[in-house]
Amino acid sequence: MCRGLAELPATCLKSVKDIKHKIGFLLQKPESQPVSQKQIIKATKRVVSSAEVEEWKKSFSNLMQSEDGRKVFTGFLRSEFSVENMEFLDACQEFKQVAPAKMSAKAKLIFAEYVEADSPKQVNLDAATREETRQSLEASPSTSSFDEAQRLIHLLLEKDSYRRFLRSGALRDVCLLSVGPGMETPRQKTAGA
Repeated sequence: MCRGLAELPATCLKSVKDIKHKIGFLLQKPESQPVSQKQIIKATKRVVSSAEVEEWKKSFSNLMQSEDGRKVFTGFLRSEFSVENMEFLDACQEFKQVAPAKMSAKAKLIFAEYVEADSPKQVNLDAATREETRQSLEASPSTSSFDEAQRLIHLLLEKDSYRRFLRSGALRDVCLLSVGPGMETPRQKTAGA
């Protein structure tokens, strides 16, 4: 190691290693794969109404509150190889429902899978938040242990992935498949024939 790096505090070296890992990951990340209409129908298991799709476009909150919206958005994230962000949010929500006796074990699993540097499904957190989360879990895991990490990933999805989703082929495909009020879906037409 060069003499200049050796003089840096350990926390700075950890941050540098995190950045190096993320840059290496991004350089290897292939372009996003388009989500097909077939995948959208399979994900939602029904044709979504145009009014519902319009609600998704209005706000990230509306999208996240819709079961079908979450499914389509998760499919989009999968095509971008960033589905771990949604999985992390879901894992955090499940963690808040865990019995206190099982909380420590579940917290360790979530941390090892999503938060720890170089974890299999590492989410994009800064070194300070990663360390804050680790310390919170070491002290005493509680339902709020992942709150800051969860807030940052939610914000990342809202400000970054959601905006790309709005411009994506996935949402255009859903719009093409959606039906307006009083219109028959392709399934209704074939059922009536």
